[in-house]
Amino acid sequence: MIQQTAILIFANSASKEIENKPFLSFDAIAKLNSQTKAIVEKTKLPYFHFSENDQIGDCFGERFTNAIQAIFDKGFENVIAIGNDTPHLKANHITIANQELQSKSLVLGPSKDGGFYLMGLQKKHFIKSTFLNFPWQTAELQHSINKLISTNNLKVSYLSILRDIDSFDDVKSIISSFHKISSDLITALRKLIFKSTPFFSYFLPKETIFFFLPNFNKGSPNFCL
Repeated sequence: MIQQTAILIFANSASKEIENKPFLSFDAIAKLNSQTKAIVEKTKLPYFHFSENDQIGDCFGERFTNAIQAIFDKGFENVIAIGNDTPHLKANHITIANQELQSKSLVLGPSKDGGFYLMGLQKKHFIKSTFLNFPWQTAELQHSINKLISTNNLKVSYLSILRDIDSFDDVKSIISSFHKISSDLITALRKLIFKSTPFFSYFLPKETIFFFLPNFNKGSPNFCL
């Protein structure tokens, strides 16, 4: 049976990604990439990893859109796109997305920051010019996608909400959650917490600690000019 769905892993290498997320470590990002690949392989679906060496375009919107187009050009009817920064992503999320794409135009896995950790779509509803004009990596993305859904009367399926890693606070939340992640990854993330917390703060009462962990933001979006 010929597979109609392919997975797009849109994720940079650890050496490149650390430029965008300096609050992480090379080791943590490498572990995220490894876990993502292992999860995808469990689905038995064909997949393509587009790192910075494969991406074409001057900004995120161009690179992501071109990657989706490249997979559709290979003959697939559906694409499920994911990144590498959602530790709680499971093979089951992707499997369900694939099942839903048999009858739905679009499948979205919403993240807690208002974006999406997974996007599945049918080829017949992929309009390259529309995707290029989406306000990627901004708070307006969800609104734009909702407008597309409403305007075109698309059938949409939503997966469970997960947290992706865009800040140091996300790292702390991932560690303290009850969701299971690989032991290698949790070890790498815990090292970040230990490294960023003053050594003697562990031995002081909480009310005397006046040191704060660094607060990192996602940074300005990389708009196309």
